Amino acid sequence: MKTEAHLFAGVAAFFLVSDAAYIWWSREPAGGAALTVAFLMASVIAFFCTVTYRRKGRRPEDLRDARIHQRAGVVDFFPPHSGYPPLTAVGATLLMLGIVYGLWLFIIGAGIAMTGILGMTLQFVDAED
Repeated sequence: MKTEAHLFAGVAAFFLVSDAAYIWWSREPAGGAALTVAFLMASVIAFFCTVTYRRKGRRPEDLRDARIHQRAGVVDFFPPHSGYPPLTAVGATLLMLGIVYGLWLFIIGAGIAMTGILGMTLQFVDAED
């Protein structure tokens, strides 16, 4: 993940320099906002890769003399089927319809969407920990 962190840090630096130059010479807010968002997104990915590298260390992919069998084993935890993603989609749909049709529908959609999001987030948290 160290290589990926450096790569995205470079992309973030490029967007930062481009953003500063664009804002200085163009005086147009939409492009500056878009470049700022691009800088922030690249920074978040670089931060994630850096934290993951520090937490988990080097991977077999990072070594030049690594073998295929070094990466064998359990990849990760993949959750089984769940009802929370459709609930979140219904909530998001009602949120968007609430923007058009009224605050009452927006509030209902926010409640349903938050229930779905919290359900997905906390679904596999062990109560004993």
